[in-house]
Amino acid sequence: MAELNGKPVGVEALQSLALTNYGHFTSMRVEDGRVRGLSLHMERLQRDCETLFGAELDPERVRDLARRAVPSNGAAVVRVTVFDPDLDLGHPGSADAPRVLVTSRPAAGLPLPPIRVRSRTYTRDLPGVKSVGLFSSLHHRRTAQLDGFDDALFVDGRGAISEGGTWNIGFFDGDQVIWPESDCLPGVTMRLLQHSHAHVTRPVNLADLPRMRAAFATNAAVGVRAVSGIDTIVLPETHPVIDALRKEYLKVPGELL
Repeated sequence: MAELNGKPVGVEALQSLALTNYGHFTSMRVEDGRVRGLSLHMERLQRDCETLFGAELDPERVRDLARRAVPSNGAAVVRVTVFDPDLDLGHPGSADAPRVLVTSRPAAGLPLPPIRVRSRTYTRDLPGVKSVGLFSSLHHRRTAQLDGFDDALFVDGRGAISEGGTWNIGFFDGDQVIWPESDCLPGVTMRLLQHSHAHVTRPVNLADLPRMRAAFATNAAVGVRAVSGIDTIVLPETHPVIDALRKEYLKVPGELL
């Protein structure tokens, strides 16, 4: 399913998005018509639309459009992408009339299996914006997979950990849950967990990993997923803290889309 402003999307509009690669999005896991953190997803879309296009986005209109992609029952991942099909590559300053592309796909069953990740030195452009510019993230993911890992974990030039390509990461040091203090996208799932589970936010470096007892990845599509290894560091595939975070996340009431 793919609709642009509530109508079947044409090739020209998709071609514009593919060739200019300028826009932003959010992905929501919809279960029986409800979304955990729906208001946070709408806040993100409004904030990023102002940043990239200097335009206001009506969240009620977005919800109306997104509802068209939701199955009558079961779970799906609905992606809302905001871009301007008329953007001129030579004059992006004129792009101020963004439209809403809604797509959907089946949601995977939870929980997903653990992942092993490889650290890569990289900081996204405008890390606070969930942009459609995924080239570097996917390149690092591909490189990690070719080296036998599942995904890439981003660090800065000093080894400070920030985020994965499409997910946040958290740690447990035996006493408390730790979210890295860094330039990264504040994910909706991460924010929901921060409201439901005691934690601290502080810098986490690669050198700190031998002292960690568990690590986990979070985003709206996967919920809470164990990270079983980072580079040569082996971490447990299961841990009571990860189980507790999953249960707390699933208890978060969904908002009606």
